[in-house]
Amino acid sequence: MTYLVTGATGFIGRHLVNQLLENRSGDVHVLTRASSVERMERRIARWESSRVKIVVGDLTQPRLGVAEEWIAEHRGAIDHLVHVAAVYDMAADDEANDAANVGGTANALDLAADLEVGCFHHVSSVAVAGDHRGRFDETMFDTGQALTSPYHRTKFEAEKLVRDQDDVAWRVYRPAIVLGHSETGVIDKVDGPYYFFGLLKRLRDSLPGWVPLVGVDLGDTNVVPVDYVAAAMDHLMHLPDRDGEAFHLVDPEPVPVVDLVNAFCNAAGAPEFATPVDRGLLRALSVPRALRPGSWLPSVLGSRPVQALLEQTVGRTGIPADVLAHSTFPSVFDSARTREALTGSGIEVPAVSSYAAELWAFWEEQLDPSVPRDRAARAELEGKYVVITGASSGIGKATAWRVARLGGIPVLVARSKDKLDDLRADIIDRGGDAVVAPCDLSDLDAIDRLCEQLVAELPSVDVVVNNAGRSIRRSLKLSEDRFHDFERTMQLNYFGAIRLVMGLLPAMRPQRSGHVVNISSIGVQTHPPRFSAYVASKAALDAWSTVVASELFGNGITFTSIHMPLVKTPMIAPTKLYDRFPAISPAQAADLVVTAIVRKPHEINTALGNLGAVAHTLTPKITFRVLYQAYKVFPDSAAARGDVESGDRRTDSERALLSQVFRGVHW
Repeated sequence: MTYLVTGATGFIGRHLVNQLLENRSGDVHVLTRASSVERMERRIARWESSRVKIVVGDLTQPRLGVAEEWIAEHRGAIDHLVHVAAVYDMAADDEANDAANVGGTANALDLAADLEVGCFHHVSSVAVAGDHRGRFDETMFDTGQALTSPYHRTKFEAEKLVRDQDDVAWRVYRPAIVLGHSETGVIDKVDGPYYFFGLLKRLRDSLPGWVPLVGVDLGDTNVVPVDYVAAAMDHLMHLPDRDGEAFHLVDPEPVPVVDLVNAFCNAAGAPEFATPVDRGLLRALSVPRALRPGSWLPSVLGSRPVQALLEQTVGRTGIPADVLAHSTFPSVFDSARTREALTGSGIEVPAVSSYAAELWAFWEEQLDPSVPRDRAARAELEGKYVVITGASSGIGKATAWRVARLGGIPVLVARSKDKLDDLRADIIDRGGDAVVAPCDLSDLDAIDRLCEQLVAELPSVDVVVNNAGRSIRRSLKLSEDRFHDFERTMQLNYFGAIRLVMGLLPAMRPQRSGHVVNISSIGVQTHPPRFSAYVASKAALDAWSTVVASELFGNGITFTSIHMPLVKTPMIAPTKLYDRFPAISPAQAADLVVTAIVRKPHEINTALGNLGAVAHTLTPKITFRVLYQAYKVFPDSAAARGDVESGDRRTDSERALLSQVFRGVHW
């Protein structure tokens, strides 16, 4: 099979090409604008495939601007032309939608006819249903529906072009609202539900998570992750005898808007919305459907006066008024034919609640528009080289993204070169830059070689973030024959960290500037049981930094220790007990690192950490008594005991209470 894909640099197209490379044979030609060739070449390098061939063209040009010579050479040789390129943005204007969605489709059809392709695959949208109320199945198209935005109108007109021509066979795919990848959270840009994430972040940062908020039942919406769309298309494209059909790539169970919002609130740690008057109550009271908010509110939100008002109010927060008006669907999309066609493939739509956390984490790490608007942080980090250990995941990876988005150059240090290379490529794709410096930080000789390399090759070493660490949660009783646990923890958390700083001092001293950020732990202040190895290693790093800070003060080199609360990172994942604990995200931890770089305080603490330190000083006996009770309530980890986590119901409520009262403490 041979393919030509438009929009392969875009979101859906990129994932579809990946599916074709994994599951099919033959060349995959990708239409690419001249200005995007370099970006596509980077993408091809990551695919590590010689089967992907760049075809320079332009969606707005006749026959997509493809050279006559290429057309002549490939006439009759393209089995599938997959037209993915389009404007997928409710906030785009008429001109942009017309040029890409209608004009681009017409040009793609002309090229397909000239190439004599086997089948033209058109990515449409459920937006073609417009304001159709009720069931809308895959055989339906023009039901007299009103098309309520430029996006709805142009997607309808584009699909009509495909249906009305008879030069090439065709298949149509209508995705619902496409979200990020269900496993990685990856998405290209803020769109659809993502416009509301900034508001959810503000709610999280200003209100406790347990505060109930009052919501309104706005009706249902329909969302699917991009990996489902790409996998389903790959399968449906290759089924025999399905030309002339449309396929609904939708969730067969529409999601109430309030449930979707709450899934993201839960992922963010923000308060959730309750609907005191929900559809169940309205049905029980026999309230006519026309009077229910989900029936009339979207129409009100879409009216011109309300749209104008919304643009001047919520529009100023970054939420387009058009998106508010089209957050629900009056149609219920029947996907029976598609599900029948996918039978036996294992391709199903996952529940959005199962991957909302991945979507939120990716947005918070890489797309949050408030990050690059931090002027103080940008002024401090612009052009600065920031050495970050443990950069392949968790806090280190999130910090690398923060630094890159603020104009700095993260120097990525970790054992896995492949992960660091991927991270650097992602940062470059978003317009930043990074340096890859793989190193095993438990090997002191390797650290010395790393320091020599960085001092010799970098223009400067401006900031060092000691983030890499090893955590061991094991009681002393189970550690008496495991002294190596203490040695390994000190080797990485203490000796590795100070060896790195000492090795980079030759670069920082002549600059008469430099800042070291140590990711310490709230445990240094609160001394929770079972963390004797981990807390001791972090306390040692704190003490060393405090001593040498006075010696290096005259050289302009400063230190900050962040007594970090519990963070949702791969390091805590093996302890299943923490799945139920309140913890901050890696992106929130990265914000603390940026604060440390910008303000350069000696310490960054939480209120609870400070309270723990004061309690140990003023009331040590009472404090030890409380900690002993926690020691009895929380079990050793499964790894420490060598078996599965215990399910002691007697203490479940006690654990929940302690974890909420002492938020962020490692128990």
